[in-house]
This record gives sequence, structure tokens and C-alpha cells, in this order.
Amino acid sequence: MKKLLIATKNPGKFAEILEVLKSQDEPLADYEFLSLADLKIKDEVEEHGVTHEENAILKARYFFNKTGLPTLGEDSGVHVDAFPGELGVQTRRWAGLGAATDAKWIKCFLGKMSAISADDRGAKFICCAALILDDETYRFPRIFIGETRGIITKIMEAPLKPGIPISSCFRPSGFSKVYAALTVAEKNGISHRGKAISKVREYLCRPDGDGRTKRNSALRNFKRNLRSPLLQAIVFHDSERQWLAAGLT
Repeated sequence: MKKLLIATKNPGKFAEILEVLKSQDEPLADYEFLSLADLKIKDEVEEHGVTHEENAILKARYFFNKTGLPTLGEDSGVHVDAFPGELGVQTRRWAGLGAATDAKWIKCFLGKMSAISADDRGAKFICCAALILDDETYRFPRIFIGETRGIITKIMEAPLKPGIPISSCFRPSGFSKVYAALTVAEKNGISHRGKAISKVREYLCRPDGDGRTKRNSALRNFKRNLRSPLLQAIVFHDSERQWLAAGLT
């Protein structure tokens, strides 16, 4: 049986990722999904990247090196129109709240949002997943990106979910309920994480078992000619529906 380490300590994220990877319509029956807790790993990875892609790659590479297991790293955050550049990769650590409980974090966040008008409450969630399966994909990680736009509600409209407090006040466009109030199927179908991890699942479900194709090979050859080898990757962006070569510096 193949093993895949999901490199997160966040219980909410782990549960959501697992829900998508184990979806009934396209099961990965030959995979065993492991968490950091399963392996009793408590290491902290310094997330010094300036983009979600960079942080996801840092996590995936670190835990691949540590365990030797195929690894999925994930980084996500909310980008709020009223606070440009303030959250994003710093979402959980925003405003010095890195060690805060979920309840304290959401209370502070909604407090800062209280003075923001309805016209300026737009936001988007971005998720980036970095997949490393072997030495080749260590050099060129597979990157899967999902985005979902919506608004920040004035109050919590659903109970807190462990590790993802903002899901109680983020209402995706076209829906009358916040993330935390949606059913599993509803959320997985439209959420930033659901979109990104669905692409991971599709990649892993390809006939050869690890998602490689001649097209990927051609892109890898193209990538080797780029100038910035340190954080290069092959990127699949949900909104573009195509493979892109990208040098992440």
C-alpha cells in the first residue's frame, strides 16, 4: 500500500484534506494517509516564504527529508480587501495572534472588521498544495492552487471549527451560508482547499499511479532551462485549468 504524509498539525485542515482525498466518486484505495500526529512528529517548519506556494513547498520538502515518505504540504490563508497585504501567508499569525486560541483569534478579527462597511468586506481564500513523491518531484514539486471569493460576515454565523475559525464568518459568493455551515459535499465542491486537493486527488488517480505524463516531462525539460532552480515547481492553478511552469524565487 502506498503512503502519503499530509504535513499539517492543524486538525481542521487535516480533516478537510482527508475528506476530499477519500471522496467516494474517485477513491484512492491503494493509499494510506498519515498525519504528523500519526508519526509523532512535533517539528515546526519556519514559514518564511512570501507566498502560499513557497510555504507549501517548504513544508513538503522538510517532511519529505525527515520521513522519506511522499508528502503533501499545504498553505492557505484569507486575503481581505479591507486589509491589503496584512493576512495572506500570515493569516494565523496576523496581529500577533500566532499563539491565540481559535476563539480569541476570531474575536480579535471580527473586532477589527466591525468598522468596515458592507462594500469593503470582500475577501478570498487561497489554498496551495505542494506534492512531493520522489527525488524528481522534490526538485520540481507539483503545485495545486484553489481560490474562492466571498465576504466576511459581521458576526459568526456558525460554531467554530477547530483550527479554521474564520470559516464561521466567511460566506462564499453565491451561497447564503458561511463555510462552517455548509455540508461536507457543499464545501468540498466550492472551497479553496476542496478545489486544490481535488486536483491532487485527480493527479494521484492517473493510471500510472503518480500522475506523471508526457506533458509533465516536457514541462520539466522546459523548467531546467529557467534561471531560478531553488524553488522551481510545476503549477496547476484551478482557475486556469492548465499546467504552468513557474519559477518561485
